[in-house]
Amino acid sequence: MLKRYSIFLLLVFISFNFSACSSKEAQVPKVSKTTQSQEVADDDFDDFEEEMAVKEVSDPFEGYNRSVTNFNDGMYEHFFKPVNKGYTAITSPGFRKSVGRFFNNLYYPMRLINNLLQGKFHYAFEETGRFVVNTTAGFLGFFDPAKDKMGLEPHNEDFGQTLGFYGVGPGPHIVIPLFGPSNLRDAISFFPDAAVSPIDYKDRDWPTLTRTWAELMAVKSVEKFNNVSLYSNQYEEIRKDAVDLYPYLRDLYEQKRAKEIEE
Repeated sequence: MLKRYSIFLLLVFISFNFSACSSKEAQVPKVSKTTQSQEVADDDFDDFEEEMAVKEVSDPFEGYNRSVTNFNDGMYEHFFKPVNKGYTAITSPGFRKSVGRFFNNLYYPMRLINNLLQGKFHYAFEETGRFVVNTTAGFLGFFDPAKDKMGLEPHNEDFGQTLGFYGVGPGPHIVIPLFGPSNLRDAISFFPDAAVSPIDYKDRDWPTLTRTWAELMAVKSVEKFNNVSLYSNQYEEIRKDAVDLYPYLRDLYEQKRAKEIEE
C-alpha cells in the first residue's frame, strides 16, 4: 500500500503603522489636507504590506527542494509543454474545462468528509447537492449546472486543510517530483485523501474508476495533462515574473494554503 501511494504522490501536478493618536488632542498640531491625504495613503500602504507579508517558511530542505523544482521545471519545459501543445491543438478550451470538471466531480467523497470533519455541515450538504446534480444533469460532472443554474458554489476541502483547521502547522516546505510545492502536513494528508479517492484501483466495497495499476496510471496521466493545459498560462507568467523560481513558487504555495485554511 505504501508503494502504491508513493507512486500516487509521484505522479499526481499557485498572504500577502500608523501610530495611535495622542489622547491630548490640544497638543496635536493641525494637519493640512495634503498631509492628511498622504497619511491616509501611507496607512493604506502599511495595511497592504501587512496583509501581503509572507510569514517565514520553514525550509530545512532547501537544497533538495531547489533540485526538485529544477527537475519539475525541466520536465515541464521538455515534456509536458510539448505534449500540451499537441493536446491543445486537437481539443477545444471547452472540452478541456469539461474534463477538469469531470475529475473534480470524482473527488466529491474527499470534499464531503473533510467538510464534515471541520464541522462545515452546510458546505457538506451543498457539496452533496452539487454532486447529485452534476453527476445526473451535468452528465457525470462534465458540466456544472449546480453552479450555473442553481448557484451552488464548490467548497473544496482536503485533509491538509482539516489539519490546519485544528491548528496543525505546515511544517517544513517540501517539493514533490512532478507534483510541485507542498509541505509536510499537506504531503502526509495525501494518504487519507487517497484512501477515499474513487480513482484508486485497490480493492474496496464500492466501485472505483480503475481496476489495475496500468489503468490507474492512464487515468492519472490524462488528469495531469489536462491540468497542465488548464494552468500552463499561469505557470508561464510565474516563470516570466520570478527572479528566482523556487522561493517564488514556495511563497505562493504557502500563502495560498494559509488563505484556504483561514477561509
